[in-house]
Amino acid sequence: MRRRGGVALGLVVFCTSCDARGPVPEPAPPRITTREPLASVPRAADLSAPGTPLEVEVRTRWPAAERVVAVGDLHGDFGATERVLALAGLTKDGHWSGGKTILVQVGDVLDRGDGERAILELLERLEGEARRAGGDVIAMNGNHELMNAAGDFRYVTPGGFEAFRGADEGRDAPLAASLPDAQRARAAAFAPGGSYARRLARHPTVAVVGDTVFVHGGLPPAWAGDLEGLNREVSRWLAGGDPKGARVVSADDGPVWSRRYAESPDEAACAEVERSLATVGARRMVVGHTVQRSGITSACGERVWRIDVGLASYYGGKTEALELRPDGVRALRE
Repeated sequence: MRRRGGVALGLVVFCTSCDARGPVPEPAPPRITTREPLASVPRAADLSAPGTPLEVEVRTRWPAAERVVAVGDLHGDFGATERVLALAGLTKDGHWSGGKTILVQVGDVLDRGDGERAILELLERLEGEARRAGGDVIAMNGNHELMNAAGDFRYVTPGGFEAFRGADEGRDAPLAASLPDAQRARAAAFAPGGSYARRLARHPTVAVVGDTVFVHGGLPPAWAGDLEGLNREVSRWLAGGDPKGARVVSADDGPVWSRRYAESPDEAACAEVERSLATVGARRMVVGHTVQRSGITSACGERVWRIDVGLASYYGGKTEALELRPDGVRALRE
């Protein structure tokens, strides 16, 4: 078995103080460096229960809206989630109050905090309420969602394991069977074909709303050509089908891992942004993934907006969201 960073791939290793290169002191600072890619990704056949995988519909494009609110990485902090949604005027007493607003959450609900399951279920409920009001909620896949599907649990807290007990009771997931009892329920739930993996299969990896493309890490030109195909590929893998979609987890320059535009992009990087936007037919790109300690920032003449402000208590960040209207873009702050 090939190994990366001293960890045998395909095994869950519990470590709350690791980044993609190994142990680091708590709290982990945002990393701008290129991450070492996975050497391999477990095959769907090794992770899923036998049976016919579901074909899950995943959407890529939405028409322009009068108001769009984008929220960055939440990392298992339910309280921070409630605060940022209230700040943006999207919820009241735990229910949708945003009317026809479209909320985009750019991924990384999972890991580093105990409230992941509650956040996933809140966003799913708000999606239904928002649609009834003429709005929508678009929950996206980040690198941590796809890492969990690939059996990489290094960032999971003890509460994060406990929260998924009983989620897939009795499911035959080969990887889960090889793990300590406390980790098996989560492994079964997030392995391709599991109940929560199938929920994630409905989430786009890249989404376009009006003239804005949303992606967790970044969208280099090489990945911008067929967004519908990319989303479908990842969705099929998560639903327990063709494992080709797992390549997104191991692609260092891919949409959930790229930090190319995260900090002071140079002229060449901004030229890439222009090519990607032209290919997609978008005016701007909104990304998360890399914490912006000063709050929401923009680059490349406001063609890129960086919205991961370290909302979760793990990072002790700010409560901010990005608001997009036809007349402009602004940061919402406490």
